[in-house]
Amino acid sequence: MTSNDTSRDPHPYVGMWVTADGHIRQELLPNGRYDEARGNRRSAYTGSYTVTGNHLDYVDDTGFTATGDIRDGVLFHEHLVLYREGDEHARQ
Repeated sequence: MTSNDTSRDPHPYVGMWVTADGHIRQELLPNGRYDEARGNRRSAYTGSYTVTGNHLDYVDDTGFTATGDIRDGVLFHEHLVLYREGDEHARQ
């Protein structure tokens, strides 16, 4: 960000999302990118995402696409269920 840029509040979905067992950690970054870790493998998947309402569209850097939906504060990403980091369901 340069000094001429204005700061905007990040989208409310930006942040770390984790599975209940903590094995999968998906960080939605404010610049429209995501970084997903699996177990000890950091940055296992990276790419971009867009948000339309409660729906997310993902495009992995390899070209793979996926979708997700936020319902009641929970991210349903394909076959995964992710919670906000710190949520009582997100235990490591």
